[in-house]
Amino acid sequence: MNTTFSETEHELMQLGRDWDKAIEANDVNEMGLYMDDSWVIVGSDGISSKEKFLDLVRSGDLQHNKMDFEDLRVEIYDNTAIITSKGTSAGTYKGMPFSSYEWTTSVFVRRENSWLCVLTMVTAAGS
Repeated sequence: MNTTFSETEHELMQLGRDWDKAIEANDVNEMGLYMDDSWVIVGSDGISSKEKFLDLVRSGDLQHNKMDFEDLRVEIYDNTAIITSKGTSAGTYKGMPFSSYEWTTSVFVRRENSWLCVLTMVTAAGS
């Protein structure tokens, strides 16, 4: 596993941390800046679109109060990057508290001069 990161890898890791902060702040406009319009999230309950995810936050049905992830792997393939992280996502869903310790894998594509996430996959992590 890579323990020395390039400038681009550091840029992508910071991008991921900034996106996590926007999610933790429930800032729909800021969150959307990191997501391509084609973005989807894949989890145990299926596939959700960018529009559906942001609508859940906008309505207050989904609220985060913790996004605490550590980047463990960053790989760049030309204009595509894959970031794998592990950490905790917590908040409320339809008024019920949740806390998930999980692996996330996000695929970013460089569009013009910026990186946008096109897919995030979430998998439960063991303790």
